[in-house]
Amino acid sequence: MHYLYLFMAVLAETIGTSALQASAQFTRLWPSVLVVVAYAVSFYLLSLTLRYMPVGIMYAMWSGLGIVLIAIIGWLVFQQRLDLPAVIGLAMIIGGIVVIQVFSTTATH
Repeated sequence: MHYLYLFMAVLAETIGTSALQASAQFTRLWPSVLVVVAYAVSFYLLSLTLRYMPVGIMYAMWSGLGIVLIAIIGWLVFQQRLDLPAVIGLAMIIGGIVVIQVFSTTATH
């Protein structure tokens, strides 16, 4: 269940960050409201995840997955470029998450 909470927290954070881009620096009302609501939902779900996972591992996974998803959304939706070093860096973030999940005894499986 804690992975579901974490996944939903990542999705909420991704929605909030995408809305942050769409809010035009909080000058557009509804995207700005969505930012606040999405981040509140994300932090609530993170608090539920903390019942099962250490904060460092949970935060590494939440932020890492969020970074990768936001980069993909930025590329697809906002036509933001990703050069080769950016793609390699994103792949390294995913690799780090995989290493934690496969080899770490700290992460709850």
